[in-house]
Amino acid sequence: MPATLPAPPAGAQAVHRALGLLHCFHDNGPDLSASELARRMGLSVSTAHRLARTLVATGFLDQDERTARYRLGPAVAELGQLSFHQRGLHLAAPELALLARRTGATADLAIRSGPHAVILVGGSVLPSTGLGLRRPLHSTALGKALLAWPSPTEPPLHGPLPAYTDRTLTEPAALEAELARTRERGYALNDGESAPQVRTLAVPVLDHTRTARFALAVRSTPTRLTDDALPRTLAHATACAQALTILLLPPDQRP
Repeated sequence: MPATLPAPPAGAQAVHRALGLLHCFHDNGPDLSASELARRMGLSVSTAHRLARTLVATGFLDQDERTARYRLGPAVAELGQLSFHQRGLHLAAPELALLARRTGATADLAIRSGPHAVILVGGSVLPSTGLGLRRPLHSTALGKALLAWPSPTEPPLHGPLPAYTDRTLTEPAALEAELARTRERGYALNDGESAPQVRTLAVPVLDHTRTARFALAVRSTPTRLTDDALPRTLAHATACAQALTILLLPPDQRP
């Protein structure tokens, strides 16, 4: 399926295509050939090859000399590390670890990227790769928290939405009603909507405009995260979100 990005401004097609090429590597799969990149982007092989070679020359892609296949390059890793520290995300890990100890659950912090919540810090980040998960917005508590307090620049989701279990909300109207309930109570729930036997509570990390800059989730099972346990879990998650507001947002952007 072609990589999807917002339509580019006039005169920016080459930049748009180059960024789309980088987005082809989001799934952390194997190295990609020029023909595979072309198919994912909906481009000719010669155009994909030309773009890829330009990105190799600037360090954003690497090419295996033996197989001629491409992978993300050192410039992406360097910018990723710089962004991670500039956002202060290295300061979030101790707070999430404390939340996990207090609740006995997995604690994660995510941002929105298109139709996904991308986990940046927390128990779901793989120690072997340092990578988190990209989770659909509509079927996860993290995603619902990000959707319930959206940035004005982020487009709404369009249906029909894919089902992951028989509990997944697949109709936009049903999702909007759930987001209204989320705003009213101040937290989001995923009760078996992304996978069986998973229950997650999530709260937003809000800025002064009431936009969710991040979402914070506590994930467990229905037998552990019971209705009786929700108030205590919510109190711990809210306290953690308040601490992250101080750590991650500049003073002039805090509520």
